[in-house]
Amino acid sequence: MALLVHLKTVSELRGRGDRIAKVTFRGQSFYSRVLENCEDVADFDEMFRWPVASTIDRNEMLEIQVFNYSKVFSNKLIGTFRMVLQKVVEENHVEVTDMLIDDNNAIIKTSLCVEVRYQGTDGTVGSWDDGDFLGDESLQEEEKDSQETDGLLPGSRPSSRPPGEKSFRSKGREKTKGGRDGEHKAGRSVFSAMKLGKNRSHKEEPQRPDEPAVLEMEDLDHLAIRLADGLDPDSVSLASVTALTTNVSNKRSKPDIKMEPSAGRPMDYQVSITVIEARQLVGLNMDPVVCVEVGDDKKYTSMKESTNCPYYNEYFVFDFHVSPDVMFDKIIKLSVIHSKNLLRSGTLVGSFKMDVGTVYSQPEHQFHHKWAILSDPDDISSGLKGYVKCDVAVVGKGDNIKTPHKANETDEDDIEGNLLLPEGVPPERQWARFYVKIYRAEGLPRMNTSLMANVKKAFIGENKDLVDPYVQVFFAGQKGKTSVQKSSYEPLWNEQVVFTDLFPPLCKRMKVQIRDSDKVNDVAIGTHFIDLRKISNDGDKGFLPTLGPAWVNMYGSTRNYTLLDEHQDLNEGLGEGVSFRARLLLGLAVEILDTSNPELTSSTEVQVEQATPISESCAGKMEEFFLFGAFLEASMIDRRNGDKPITFEVTIGNYGNEVDGLARPQRPRPRKEPGDEEEVDLIQNSSDDEASDGGDLASVSSTPPMRPQVTDRNYFHLPYLERKPCIYIKSWWPDQRRRLYNANIMDHIADKLEEGLNDVQEMIKTEKSYPERRLRGVLEELSCGCCRFLSLAEKDQGHSPRTRLDRERLKSCLRELESMGQQARTLRAQVKRHTVRDKLRLCQNFLQKLRFLADEPQHSIPDVFIWMMSNNKRVAYARVPSKDLLFSIVEEETGKDCAKVKTLFLKLPGKRGFGSAGWTVQAKLELYMWLGLSKQRKDFLCGLPCGFEEVKAAQGLGLHAFPPVSLVYAKKQVFQLRAHMYQARSLFAADSSGLSDPFARVFFINQSQCTEVLNETLCPTWDQMLVFDNLELYGEAQELRDDPPIIVIEIYDQDTMGKADFMGRTFAKPLVKMADEGYCPPRFPPQLEYYQIYRGNATAGDLLAAFELLQIGPSGKADLPPINGPVDMDRGPIMPVPVGIRPVLSKYRVEVLFWGLRDLKRVNLAQVDRPRVDIECAGKGVQSSLIHNYKKNPNFNTLVKWFEVDLPENELLHPPLNIRVVDCRAFGRYTLVGSHAVSSLRRFIYRPPDRSAPSWNTTGEVVVNMEPEVPIKKLETMVKLDATSDAVVKVDVAEEEKEKKKKKGTVEELDEEEPDESMLDWWSKYFASIDTMKEQLRQQEPSGIDLEEKDEMDNTEGLKGPVKSKEKARAAKEEKKKKTQTSGSGQGSEAPEKKKPKIDELKVYPKELESEFDNFEDWLHTFNLLRGKTGDDEDGSTEEERIVGRFKGSLCVYKVPLPEDVSREAGYDPTYGMFQGIPSNDPINVLVRVYVVRATDLHPADINGKADPYIAIRLGKTDIRDKENYISKQLNPVFGKSFDIEASFPMESMLTVAVYDWDLVGTDDLIGETKIDLENRFYSKHRATCGIAQTYSTHGYNIWRDPMKPSQILTRLCKDGKVDGPHFGPPGRVKVANRVFTGPSEIEDENGQRKPTDEHVALSALRHWEDIPRAGCRLVPEHVETRPLLNPDKPGIEQGRLELWVDMFPMDMPAPGTPLDISPRKPKKYELRVIIWNTDEVVLEDDDFFTGEKSSDIFVRGWLKGQQEDKQDTDVHYHSLTGEGNFNWRYLFPFDYLAAEEKIVISKKESMFSWDETEYKIPARLTLQIWDADHFSADDFLGAIELDLNRFPRGAKTAKQCTMDMATGEVDVPLVSIFKQKRVKGWWPVLARNENDEFELTGKVEAELHLLTAEEAEKNPVGLARNEPDPLEKPNRPDTAFVWFLNPLKSIKYLICTRYKWLIIKIVLALLGLLMLGLFLYSLPGYMVKKLLGA
Repeated sequence: MALLVHLKTVSELRGRGDRIAKVTFRGQSFYSRVLENCEDVADFDEMFRWPVASTIDRNEMLEIQVFNYSKVFSNKLIGTFRMVLQKVVEENHVEVTDMLIDDNNAIIKTSLCVEVRYQGTDGTVGSWDDGDFLGDESLQEEEKDSQETDGLLPGSRPSSRPPGEKSFRSKGREKTKGGRDGEHKAGRSVFSAMKLGKNRSHKEEPQRPDEPAVLEMEDLDHLAIRLADGLDPDSVSLASVTALTTNVSNKRSKPDIKMEPSAGRPMDYQVSITVIEARQLVGLNMDPVVCVEVGDDKKYTSMKESTNCPYYNEYFVFDFHVSPDVMFDKIIKLSVIHSKNLLRSGTLVGSFKMDVGTVYSQPEHQFHHKWAILSDPDDISSGLKGYVKCDVAVVGKGDNIKTPHKANETDEDDIEGNLLLPEGVPPERQWARFYVKIYRAEGLPRMNTSLMANVKKAFIGENKDLVDPYVQVFFAGQKGKTSVQKSSYEPLWNEQVVFTDLFPPLCKRMKVQIRDSDKVNDVAIGTHFIDLRKISNDGDKGFLPTLGPAWVNMYGSTRNYTLLDEHQDLNEGLGEGVSFRARLLLGLAVEILDTSNPELTSSTEVQVEQATPISESCAGKMEEFFLFGAFLEASMIDRRNGDKPITFEVTIGNYGNEVDGLARPQRPRPRKEPGDEEEVDLIQNSSDDEASDGGDLASVSSTPPMRPQVTDRNYFHLPYLERKPCIYIKSWWPDQRRRLYNANIMDHIADKLEEGLNDVQEMIKTEKSYPERRLRGVLEELSCGCCRFLSLAEKDQGHSPRTRLDRERLKSCLRELESMGQQARTLRAQVKRHTVRDKLRLCQNFLQKLRFLADEPQHSIPDVFIWMMSNNKRVAYARVPSKDLLFSIVEEETGKDCAKVKTLFLKLPGKRGFGSAGWTVQAKLELYMWLGLSKQRKDFLCGLPCGFEEVKAAQGLGLHAFPPVSLVYAKKQVFQLRAHMYQARSLFAADSSGLSDPFARVFFINQSQCTEVLNETLCPTWDQMLVFDNLELYGEAQELRDDPPIIVIEIYDQDTMGKADFMGRTFAKPLVKMADEGYCPPRFPPQLEYYQIYRGNATAGDLLAAFELLQIGPSGKADLPPINGPVDMDRGPIMPVPVGIRPVLSKYRVEVLFWGLRDLKRVNLAQVDRPRVDIECAGKGVQSSLIHNYKKNPNFNTLVKWFEVDLPENELLHPPLNIRVVDCRAFGRYTLVGSHAVSSLRRFIYRPPDRSAPSWNTTGEVVVNMEPEVPIKKLETMVKLDATSDAVVKVDVAEEEKEKKKKKGTVEELDEEEPDESMLDWWSKYFASIDTMKEQLRQQEPSGIDLEEKDEMDNTEGLKGPVKSKEKARAAKEEKKKKTQTSGSGQGSEAPEKKKPKIDELKVYPKELESEFDNFEDWLHTFNLLRGKTGDDEDGSTEEERIVGRFKGSLCVYKVPLPEDVSREAGYDPTYGMFQGIPSNDPINVLVRVYVVRATDLHPADINGKADPYIAIRLGKTDIRDKENYISKQLNPVFGKSFDIEASFPMESMLTVAVYDWDLVGTDDLIGETKIDLENRFYSKHRATCGIAQTYSTHGYNIWRDPMKPSQILTRLCKDGKVDGPHFGPPGRVKVANRVFTGPSEIEDENGQRKPTDEHVALSALRHWEDIPRAGCRLVPEHVETRPLLNPDKPGIEQGRLELWVDMFPMDMPAPGTPLDISPRKPKKYELRVIIWNTDEVVLEDDDFFTGEKSSDIFVRGWLKGQQEDKQDTDVHYHSLTGEGNFNWRYLFPFDYLAAEEKIVISKKESMFSWDETEYKIPARLTLQIWDADHFSADDFLGAIELDLNRFPRGAKTAKQCTMDMATGEVDVPLVSIFKQKRVKGWWPVLARNENDEFELTGKVEAELHLLTAEEAEKNPVGLARNEPDPLEKPNRPDTAFVWFLNPLKSIKYLICTRYKWLIIKIVLALLGLLMLGLFLYSLPGYMVKKLLGA
């Protein structure tokens, strides 16, 4: 069904002008082409077509608007025509001429002539001419097939099918005049009710207007003209990536620019896992070990004894070098094992697994501090087995991971909230069964040599299939396999492989592989991956994974069997398959298990069972498909294949594969007798639906062989000329087109979106105007596309047999696209100028989602392969997805390449295609393809360029529907191509000098030409026009105009020896001028534009060029525009780019600041001694002065030089500037050292400041107040400092104290007041700052707050607001509260809080300082000099290795007459030009002080998974190795050291700080190093020499470090920046320029005396220096920076991080004070005294031997650190009948404690072989356990409690009040810290887990804890147990405990047995053994004698 509108003419127009028309129906608009300069008649003569899916209602409207088109302003409406379609519906065809009406509905003179036609679905409307059908098939034949379309077109009846659009081109139309008047009136009245929407047009119909392929931005607004995107101006496409992508007549589809398959190439990966601790492990008194497994590598933690919550903090790193697919399928498995040692493997407690891909897809590629849930795979009914806390990170090369800052983990561990699960996975995962059903396979290749088979055949006479297939399925680290079906190409299994795993699984892919069973080794035949995300949906209306039953196609190596297949990897699923291997019918279902069901088998072993067979047709009804292809051109054939005849073969599945398709192709089900030979089967057709074709249709799948002809040195072409060979193949597949149709619609939407987004990015990049309009258009287009999908896909609901996945996917796609359409609409409204970039990012998400949805997991028709065969050998291939070629009568459902000419580049198969071999094109094809149902095939030629005649095979003669074997083009047009090659930039360095000798080679059809070679440059300006004459193109002139073939441009590097090296390739489309068009604007002359050059998948520069294709008319070349312009004689006969095309130039001056050269490496083994720098830009340049002795002083003595040059006005076209360093040797020889190309001069262009800007206006004052005023809400600090305002801006400093006082009212008064100064040290400041940084990072994370609210929070945070304390740690949870609280006061609502004492802070940067301050290149830039070839991925050489030195300097570019006022400024020195006020570059001596704080996450260097790190520092000749202070076995060492080095800049300016691993024997290994350029820091305006502290104090921990006081620094800055000031006074006030800063005016010295001072206000001015007009910039604060450590052996992968800072002091200034002491805090010695008084309600374990009553023999065990080394036991309270025990027993635990980190420090040797002690930090936790003493067996564990000494529940007053809740943490109980309370006494519950794994109360213990420092303990000693001094009295135990005194036997049992039990047993056993031996020896002789004598 379709509505066709033929817009003929518009007449009676007024004036001259450009006209454009817009035709709208059902909200979908088309634009006509623009008619330029037409006077009173506009002759449009264009056809528009709307395919309609539902019948047209008679009240619907058609609207035509006519505009005056304008390039600059929006189009002006001339008038509108509307008509109701009543007549059209009734009569099918109406022609109307009518007047237009204007905006006010008034009739105007202009009239319009239009013809409208309607094709209905049923035969009800209109009668067709026979000419409307193609061929002689009668209507009855059609009716049979019409049910085909019923699913699509609602309400259609099986009558006549709508003919294709071709029929409308027939001439015999009936014409009926439509009555106009009635329509008009209706038109006006209905107008108000109509919705004038804009919508996506259909590509097919209207032709595009005349306009260049690349649009200049001015046009954008009315690019209404771009028809194919017929939208409003917003939605017009710019030339994205290259001009190619703008397709004009849609006879061609876009070629793919990138050549190399990226999939299979191996890369470096590093998986790092930190196992921190485990909690709640199930089991009693265990000795847990954690095993970490990645893939096949295993590593173990150490063993912790008798604990259920071990603390490890161990770090493991696994390195891999594999391809991404293999990497992401590896499984990470964490398992906890109980009591593993050398002899036994231990028992598994529980395990957790996920695949690497899940981790990699997390934000930052990592999980940080998350808890993994352990479960037992052997017992799935048992629930969870504990938690392991860990960090998991996966780093690929070039990923940088932001490690969250490591600091003391004080936040109460919320396990449930921090589970190790990706976003959206529920914490309670259930067990599920995954059933993978394997039914059967078809089309397998043969996998054995036929030799044996022939022998067998000769002997036995049977002919066997040569393959023994079975299927293997891998999932979540397990694998299962089906049975082997012996010798069968079409095996039938009907088996299912069952996996049991948690659902949702954390493994994304399931791998299904068909393998061939072989006696020697099994090989894979083909592999298919099932991505579980694509076959399930986790939303509310989601569905469990389900698939099929559906066929999946497998691809791999070519099918011919060889013993050693070089492409075997492809069959394993690595890389892109190059041939069809087989197809497999499989299904997948998931069933969630009910684990409470007792019948359930609880193991997770993989099982294989029989599956119920399915019917033949369940995968879809078999249909006959028809594939047609026409080869229009074959060029660029690699010269290695040039000598043998070449043929191209096309295959789909095994159809068409004549060489090695051996296995019988799959045929429709009425099978022939099995005895038939396969050839017969191929040709003969058992189906009768072709009777009408008059005979059989044998497939022709390859072109006739033809010898190639030479194009040029590298390439050949096939001379097809006017005879284009065709192929056609019939094949049978299950009809599952619906799946592909839906995918195609989504792909169309996605392609449109991608093109639009590329445009917007391009516009932003090239700074063209109005990118937001284009983005709005893109979103509009997207929402229309989504609506369109909904309307088309809804029709699909009732279609043919479908699998559950089809139904569910359809539902979820409908939901997704509906919501996406709505989001796009809302987003469109929010797109503003300043939000374009953010919204663009959101649109990228849409694009990813669409691509994800469009990828159909259930295949149907296999992909099409095109192979180039040379001499019957397969050489190169291309693979086209079949869905891209699939035809549908609904235009959106058609594949993007169906019935289009596609440019294909053939590539080498498999690994051969990697690297440079894969970049040379093997052949370039222009190929037309069509794939569809055989019965729909009558239009299969419709998209070919017109003007051909068909040549048919003998049996097809005279049959219309019979496909041709070749096409003969009668029409040909002659053209001339002019390629204007202007310049290229940022090319690939192909020579060892680091430069190239580039030339470009341009290919067009079968000709090629080269530009000249320019030596030694990466930015050649060829400025050359290449002319190709006598180009013959076949087809209609008009089509060629709209859609010419593409041009391929390859860039090569000329080598004196051997052949030229390939450097990159790009494509372009020429702008075409027909003979009858004028060569005049707007289309001609064409504009130069940039084309991206690709080398493999990487970009390798840009080409600036323009291409025009000019038709040579009947009068020959005379009509062409003359090739004017001088022929440049010095360059030989080379024509430059003509004047209209080359850019307009103007005069610029380039000033160069030459500062110096650094780190120059040797050139050809000789050192660089006398270097010079040459600067060149656009042919002009300047040389620096010579450095006479590089060793002594590498700086230049003449600083500034300049040169003038002509540069294009358009900044985007500026040529690059080349910097080259040469070494001047003796005898006038020069050697190139290295070069650097500045590709864009934009950042160096000087733009005079706008004097009228407010910041230049220096009237008025701005007061910045630092006084502690009344606490204000923090948001007010953000008042804009406008120069003229008098705002008083308060920047508080002392405000927090008031805040504190206020809080103290509401919060418990326990905490001490302000911290004592003497207690604080530098580390207090550091840890306080880290908390601040973590809080800031946490605030930046998008939490549940809206954006506005988030901004406010950032503001508060920005100045360290009073929203302090631990409340932030819960930021996410407290968000809701915060909305109601003002930002500091309402704290009372919280539970008692830990408050933060007021400590001065510094700034902790989580990254390098450079990244924060723009590399300190504020005036001095560093240019890396490169030498040597650019590496390609495979040899892994990186940019780093090519750097041979650095040039320091700067550039300034400006148009020549400079505004006067610049040079007239005070102190202008003309010798320095634009570089005023730069310091001198004479050598200077500096004291460099490096403070190294600590390192985190170091890469382990020793076998034990640890390292022994120490610091090494290099600067110039100084090399400090702090080897004796290495830190043993530590990956997070705290160094806390400072180093002083004297250095002289510029000779020594690169500081290297390295971390080495100390080794007892052998050399020390480098772990990683970081390099800091000190010179840039030293000279930077940001003043990075010594950070500016937050406050000024003269003593204490926060002492001022800089030798200059703030006031001196301020004075110096004002003088350097020519700023008026500073004016101090009255006290507490300073004025700088027009800013006034106020602040405290007194300072306290050590003795508490107050003195007046200006330093505070001076410091406040420095901290706000960026607000000072003109001279202001941010000054570096006092800070610690975090730098990644890198190792040259593992480029690009971080080896850890180092926290440090550097101070620099010039030696000619006053000397700085002593360095700060940042040595690590020493732990403080404490003693913890624990008295165990009593126990109560202890569970009774033993049954009395005589009386049978329950009792327990209780004792209590306790320890503080480690386990075994310091455990202490009480004595035993025997025979307790009530569970009560009395002890009065004292434990003493001395320990070392770090208060700042809340950790106990213990040092011990790891093993007896350890060289030295290792320091461990463990949490301060006291463990108390109650045991039942047994005399002969092991003691029984009854229960335990663990008290964290920093926060444990306060003990209950009595045993009754003591409940289980105190320990489980489920109820909030008051927590106390022993470090604050010092002494605590009370009752605590003791817990153990029962069989069901739940906690139960097993007793209560009364204890007293008393903490003393070591000194106090010495003064006041006490005895252990009940000993002196200060003994405890004996417990008063009841009689039962002493019963045994009356019973001496028992007493012996107790006294002797308990102590000597084992000894006695051993002695008894030994005696028995001896006795036996004695008896044996005694009786031996007697027996022997008996035996001998035979008695």
